[in-house]
Formats: sequence, C-alpha cells, structure tokens
Amino acid sequence: MTTEPTAAHTALAALAALAAETGQEIAARRERLAEAVTDRQYELHPDLALRFGPAGRQRCREDAVFHLSYLAEAVAVDQPALFADYVAWAQVMLAGRGIPAEDLVENLRVLGDVLARELPEEMAAVAAGVIAAGLAALPTVSDVPSEPPALLGEGPLAALARSYLDLLLAGNRQEASRRILDAARSGTAVRDLYLEVFQPCQHEIGRLWQINRISVAQEHLCTAATQLIMSQLYPYVFAEEKTGRTLVATCVEGDLHEIGIRMVADFFEMEGWNTFYLGASTPTASLVKTLVERRADVLAVSTSRTAHVGAVARLVAAVRASEVGDRVKILVGGHPFNIAPDLCRRVGADGCARDALSAVVEAGRLLAGDGVA
Repeated sequence: MTTEPTAAHTALAALAALAAETGQEIAARRERLAEAVTDRQYELHPDLALRFGPAGRQRCREDAVFHLSYLAEAVAVDQPALFADYVAWAQVMLAGRGIPAEDLVENLRVLGDVLARELPEEMAAVAAGVIAAGLAALPTVSDVPSEPPALLGEGPLAALARSYLDLLLAGNRQEASRRILDAARSGTAVRDLYLEVFQPCQHEIGRLWQINRISVAQEHLCTAATQLIMSQLYPYVFAEEKTGRTLVATCVEGDLHEIGIRMVADFFEMEGWNTFYLGASTPTASLVKTLVERRADVLAVSTSRTAHVGAVARLVAAVRASEVGDRVKILVGGHPFNIAPDLCRRVGADGCARDALSAVVEAGRLLAGDGVA
C-alpha cells in the first residue's frame, strides 16, 4: 500500500529544495559576492582606504568570503543555528583583535543587502532569515568567553590538565610527555587522559587563539605535541582481544583538524576493533577504496567546521553510490553536528556522536540493528 504525500510534506520538501539551491547559489557566486560586499563597505566608509590601505581591503574581502562560506552551508541544510554559532565565534575572535561587535553587525547587514540585490527574491529571503538568526545571537555573547569548566574543575585529572597545558604553552614538550606517560604507567586509563586532559586542553588552545592570546604557530605546535604524545601512548591503546569489527576513520576532504577523529579511532582500538585511521583531508576515491579493501563495518567522518558540511554530504553520497553501498554504517561528528544534532540526517549519515566515547556506543547500536540515529 502506498501513501500519497500530504500537502504539508510537499511544502516542506519544496522549502528544503529552495534552501539547498540557495546555499549552492551563494557558494557558487561567493567570490563575486564578497567583492560586492567589500565595495559597499568602502562606499559607506571611504576613510577605510586611507586607514588600512590595500592590505585592509584585501582582509575585508577575505572576511566576506569567510562569512559567505559559512552562510552558504547553513542555508543549504536549513540550519540557522550553524550560522548563529559561527557569528558568535566570529564576534569573540574579532574582539580579541580590537574589532568591535558593531563592525561585524554592519558587515553582516551589508552582506544581506548585497544578497537582496544579487539573488532572486525567494533565495534572498531564505538567506535573510539565516543572517537574522546570526545577528540575533550577538547580544548574548560576551567579548571574552569564560574559562572552560573542564580546566577549572576539581576532577582527579584537573591538575594534570592545567599543568599539561602550561607546559605545552611554554614549549616544554618533553616534560609534558613525561607527565602523561607517568600517569599512564601509574594506572590512569588512556580513555581518561584523552577525555579529561587532551580534549579540554585542545579546546582551551583553540579558545586562546580565538581571543588572540596565542598565535597560529603556537596553536599548531601545541596540537602537534599532543599528537606525538598520543602516539607514545599506543602501547596502552591496542587491545589484546579483537572483536572482528573494522572501523575506517577520516576527516572530510579539505578539513585539516584531525586530532578529534584520531581520538575516535584510538577509542575503537581500545574496544578491540581493527581500525584504519586515514588522517586529514582524505580524497573520497581513496577512502571508498579503503572501505572496500578493509571490508569496513563503520566509517567515522569528522569535520570541525560548518564550511565543510557540504563536503560531508557529498562524501556520504559517494559511499552510498559505491559497491559498499548501505552495508557500511556511517557515523559523523564534529562541532557542526554538536550544534545541530539532526544535521546527521541532512547529510545522509546513520548516526552522530559528540565525542569518542559516545562514538563507540553509537557504532555498537547501529550494528545491533537498532535503526538510524
């Protein structure tokens, strides 16, 4: 027996199609739109050319490209919360560099005006709604976020986390490594070191860059040190008994933030899975080939940025169209999926997880046949 689609379902499908088309249009015209936004900004404030010169204009254009990239993805999947989250992040990031929130507000309004002029009316209305959600997020965000509770708490590893972070920021990789390895030798579970030391420290490092307390180079050095120390913990990671299940883990193509998905792969390894961690920005064709060759049960895909949500959807579609088809379960995660939990359905995945521990639980549930998350 077949069921005819209701008028409501048809209308929702039409809205989703319009949102997807609008996002694609913004993405396709992003460079030209960014130029138009910059032109309008300089028309409104002719003094900008004198104050900042050609380099300032180029930076203004780059910011517009960035805004449009995030807007396009949020619009395409009809998730205004993703753009609101980005705007809140951008406000704090710009404040740390001496740029007031008023400048960001004006820039987004100019962006909306340009889209109203350049896009068809229906598309412009869709984009305007998402921009409005971003602007509405601004008054609730302080200029500088508070210290993360994980680093200020009184848990058993809070002191280790604070000292580890201090050592990384001081460039003392050897002592940072020694303290982690000493903790592991003393019986501290690797899972706890990952969740209570590495994870909160990485969040804090990202926050410190956001508020302009550390440079990009320092952020990279700290992250590289943690990745090296994670590899030193491998003798404690590999489980003796294997489950016979196989995981392939990767960052989506274009995303270089790999430490989170590496933690996920290690958690599966500790649970006895055979894991194949492919690292950052793996080409889709190579990924599909690995899934086939390794007869993977689960594919775990991570992205840290809303700007890569479309790439996740394309990756999922490519896997579904391959010879592994629906046989492999696809698990997604990363910041955008934490902001909009139902986003995993939008990209066609089977489930999503907030962290490495919940990823293992969710994968088990999917393989047990409990259905789509």
